[in-house]
Amino acid sequence: MATTKSSLRSKWDEFVDSSAVELSGTGQMSTGVRNVVGWLKQASLEVQHASLRTLSTMTDHMSGSTPPLIILHFNDVYNVEPRDQEPCGGASRFSTMIKSFAHQQPIILFSGDVFSPSILSTFTKGEQMSKVLNELGTQCAVYGNHEFDFGLEVLSERVSETKFPWLMSNVVDNETGRPLGDGKITHVLDWHNKRIGLVGLVEREWLDTLATIDPEEVTFIDFVQAGRSLGKQLREDGCDYVIALTHMRMPNDIKLAENVDEIDLILGGHDHNYDVREINGRHIIKSGTDFREFSKVTVNLNEPNNPVEVKKIEITSDIEEDIIMKEILDSYLGTMEGKMNEVLGTFTVELDGRFSQIRTSETNLGNWVCDVLLAATGADLVILNSGTFRSDRIHNPGDFTLGDLVNVVPMQDPTIVISVTGKQILGALENAVCKYPNKEGRFPQVSGISFGFYPEAEPGKRIEPDLVRIGDEYLIPDQSYKLATKCYLHNGCDGYTMLKNSPVIVNDEECPELGLAIQNHFAAIQMRLGKSRRLSKHRQSLVTLSRRHSLVKSMEGNEWEGGPSPLRRGSLTSPSLSIHHHGYSHSPSPPSSTHHFHHHHHKMYRRASFDDLEQQTCQLSPKVQNRIVKLTPQLKQEMLISRQRQEDESVIQEVDEFNNSPQESFDQS
Repeated sequence: MATTKSSLRSKWDEFVDSSAVELSGTGQMSTGVRNVVGWLKQASLEVQHASLRTLSTMTDHMSGSTPPLIILHFNDVYNVEPRDQEPCGGASRFSTMIKSFAHQQPIILFSGDVFSPSILSTFTKGEQMSKVLNELGTQCAVYGNHEFDFGLEVLSERVSETKFPWLMSNVVDNETGRPLGDGKITHVLDWHNKRIGLVGLVEREWLDTLATIDPEEVTFIDFVQAGRSLGKQLREDGCDYVIALTHMRMPNDIKLAENVDEIDLILGGHDHNYDVREINGRHIIKSGTDFREFSKVTVNLNEPNNPVEVKKIEITSDIEEDIIMKEILDSYLGTMEGKMNEVLGTFTVELDGRFSQIRTSETNLGNWVCDVLLAATGADLVILNSGTFRSDRIHNPGDFTLGDLVNVVPMQDPTIVISVTGKQILGALENAVCKYPNKEGRFPQVSGISFGFYPEAEPGKRIEPDLVRIGDEYLIPDQSYKLATKCYLHNGCDGYTMLKNSPVIVNDEECPELGLAIQNHFAAIQMRLGKSRRLSKHRQSLVTLSRRHSLVKSMEGNEWEGGPSPLRRGSLTSPSLSIHHHGYSHSPSPPSSTHHFHHHHHKMYRRASFDDLEQQTCQLSPKVQNRIVKLTPQLKQEMLISRQRQEDESVIQEVDEFNNSPQESFDQS
């Protein structure tokens, strides 16, 4: 045993040493690269421990033929209740079918997305799903994007309730230096006299859409790079078969299959359709969604190339419900009513949700909800139809409960971020006000945008194009903008047909539902005020990008010198890594000391100012802010004069900046 342990440690030490980073310039290592090295060292420890756990079991089974490896695989399950059409699904019937294979001693694997979204999870924060996964006998899982919907604190609770490991093999939390969500990098299962190695890989695309995770504090390791490295080490440490549990779209699973020979089988999630493909001699299996189907995968480990057979198992209404699972779910379904009195936050002002107001004018309730969605998605602007708001009453200052939230907005109202032109925005606004003064649900509530309209003008000609502003800038008709809205409007409903064919930037699978975004907003406030347990700095943003832009512009006017542009959710921290025969390399180009001083000074100033903005948001006192203005000839003239003054000042500032530029000073010398 001592010899084996020494051999394993030697192998991993060689791998980590060969991956040493060559530093240049400052003599310091970037956080991202440091996390990669830490990731490698942690992976080495995990595989060493797994090897020691299974070594004695292996020696007990060295003789005799190995029976076929049976894997039961499922992914992306949200609603525990059955649906009307076949296959009806439902967790209780699903459990019956999973348990029917118990005599074959299957390995049960899950490829992510379980704790959200669903109506029940809105009230329980996914607690019922921990027990569902345990009852099914799940043995290993990979995190999906929806595991992070309620934040890392809630995820930590859910994971602690499960009886199996969760993998996150290629994303590092910069704050802890460990896998995001405190997942494992690898896991090894013993199957008779065979060792089955598992890795969990995710794609970069959905990481940047997580409202509760700060993308600046995450290091992503390319899944091909991670798959090769981890697959190789699992093989060197005695694994007979390596499986990748993934939560990626099919094109990325195909890329993994094409480029990583160290992985034998890819069991995927994220796509909700049932799909089986064979690429480069290895299977990619997607096993449907919502407890409606799963895959029985049979692997013959005794034959060359380990042939794979895949069988789709559908969950139909003729299957009996598992009594134990049904009792578990019934206990949670009965708790929903009691959750309605849970206090989410405390408002200092009344919120106006009356149809007579919210369907004809800007209200503070509409502003607040739209601001929450804007901060959660990182879009340029938000347009919601006022039909979204269902309470039809004034909400008094004081405690705001989950029951109040349910009354204000539907709990399952999917949102989306799309690319639209300024011209499309003008069309959407014309549609929004075309029925005024009728109390129509199409009337807008907005964030990140302000506009004026003529109440008496002919429908279709009510918007004043020259007065539409996106953030601090006036709208440009042929420029593209990121619009966060509801899928309902993107589908062309309520007359918003101009949005119907707009390209999708972040789909409804990856955007937070409206009710969830609001719940996370309250949770972020509690963390910000120190009123709730906080395991990390990750949480949903409280400040919209438009307010950040305004802040940075004001700082630019106050001798702002070359700081970074306002933060956008478009850049995950990712070290500039390349793999050579000697390992990873990284060549940062350090800034000058003068630039570093100014950058550091203004970054601190900006951070303090952001803190002030967040503190204001925590007061929960939303206001009407003239985002939607009913125009008169006099008001139009005043607003046009204001625009001209702003444009003149902008030209003067640009001239001053040019005259004071380093190039100008050099030329004069």
